[in-house]
This record gives sequence, C-alpha cells and structure tokens, in this order.
Amino acid sequence: MNSAEQASHAEHVSAEVVVELQGCGTADAHAVFSTLHTAFRSDRAADDVPQETAGPGATVWTSTVDVSERGTTPEPRRLTSPVTVTLQGGYWAVDQLCAGLKSAFAVHVLGMAAGDQEKEVELRLETLRQPVTKGAP
Repeated sequence: MNSAEQASHAEHVSAEVVVELQGCGTADAHAVFSTLHTAFRSDRAADDVPQETAGPGATVWTSTVDVSERGTTPEPRRLTSPVTVTLQGGYWAVDQLCAGLKSAFAVHVLGMAAGDQEKEVELRLETLRQPVTKGAP
C-alpha cells in the first residue's frame, strides 16, 4: 500500500481510541494522559490532572484520543509503578496509539480481543530503562 492509499484508507477508518487507566495513582495517570496529549489530539487538556474520587470501588480514568494526526514525539516518562491501560478502537488506530506510547514507556501487551472492525488491547506500561553506556560504573 502506498502513502496515498494509506491516507485514503485512514480517512475511512475511525481514528479514535478510547483509553482507560485503572489501578494507578493520579501522578501516573497524568503522566500517561499528558504523553498521549503530546503525541495526538485528546479530549483532555494538557493541564487536566486526574483527581481521585472518594468512595468505594476502583477509580478508572478515561480519555478519547484521535490518532489521525501525529503530534510531537513524547519524551520518556517516569511512572511510580506499572500502569494497566485498555485501548479500544479500530485496528489501525489502536496500532498507531501503541506506537506513540513506545517512545515514552516500556509497553507490554497483556492481552487482546479482536472483533470484525475493532480490537481491544490491554497493556502494561512501565518506565523505560535507561541504556547502559560502556565504561559507566
């Protein structure tokens, strides 16, 4: 497929991905959402810091990300602990979002459910390990 065919194909495929974060603190949720906001368009503002809500049950943060246009490549981000992320959208869109996360985090696929037009992927994001340079102690 050439670039013109890819662009035409992308126009006919949904470019939105629903992102859910669960089981992480507000600082880690903010790190993930701000990374996504850097790489793509998002329904969250850059300064939108997730807030904990009182009450029983787990907190789940969500965002809808439009991957049709790439933004800036995100820098590596530090997480206090691994973050579980669920992505749901079209095959192309989910793949684009996963690729966008790889510059900022170590991305591990935990599972995937595939449908006819969409897929759901569960990821674990971790802080990227710094490369060891030769001669470093």
